[in-house]
This record gives sequence, structure tokens and C-alpha cells, in this order.
Amino acid sequence: MVVQDRIEREISIAAPVARVWEVITEPGHVGAWFGTDGKPAELDELRPGGRMVVDHGEHGVFPMRIVAVEPPRAFSYRWAPGFPGAEVTEDNSTLVEFTLRDEGVGTLLRIVETGFAALPAEVAARKYEDNSGGWTHMAERVRDYTENGGKLPG
Repeated sequence: MVVQDRIEREISIAAPVARVWEVITEPGHVGAWFGTDGKPAELDELRPGGRMVVDHGEHGVFPMRIVAVEPPRAFSYRWAPGFPGAEVTEDNSTLVEFTLRDEGVGTLLRIVETGFAALPAEVAARKYEDNSGGWTHMAERVRDYTENGGKLPG
């Protein structure tokens, strides 16, 4: 069975790049849109090699290893989406990349996740499917949170 290896999502956000950058990198904001209970993400330092931990509610707690930080345009990390609580390794993780681009008075946010084909066979296809829908939902949450002054509707 061939596993799809790349998820790509783009969303326009009615906010400047600097604001969207804050929302995708600052622990309090990340915990609000990515988490389910609003607790800030844990972050040792926003730098390549840094560690962030996000509580994704019923899906588990996920340690992440930061790969790139290029304010305010690009941010990426590796995480182990099929292995809640597990530290990131090359064998259990995918790469998530956020790219921000000026779009008139707003920002175009692009999210790309790759590496599913390298995951163990028992989780690869399932995590691709889960995350494919998940990133659509999360992109909308980033947009809604950013456009609503740091609050999610509802």
C-alpha cells in the first residue's frame, strides 16, 4: 500500500504577518488554537533544536522539536503524530512547516506536513488521513483565533 506523504493547506487571514507569526509561535497562543483546554504550550526556547510540548486533549500530549525559526516568515517542527507522549525521532516523526506571506492587508498562511511514508506501516496511512482533515480544521482555528482577537468563536 502506497502512503500519501504530503499535506498542504493554505488559508487567508485578515491580520498582518507579525500577528500571525505570534499566534503560531508563542506558547499562550499555540496552546489556545492547537490545544483543547487553552493551556499554554511548553517551550524551552524558540530556536532550532528547541522543544515545545502541546496538549492536544483527547489526542494526547505531543513533544515537538523545532527545526527552523525565520521570523516572521517560516517556522517548522518535527512531531510524532502517531505516538502521543513520545519524544521525536527520525523514525516516528513528520515535519510540519508554516510559511507566512503578505497578502494585501492580510497574510497567506501555508501549512505543509511531510514524512508520513517514513512512519511505521501500522500508523502511516491512518495518521495521514487524520492529519489531512486535522490541518484543514487547525488552519481555520488559527484564522478564527487571530481574527477574533485571541478568542475562538463559540
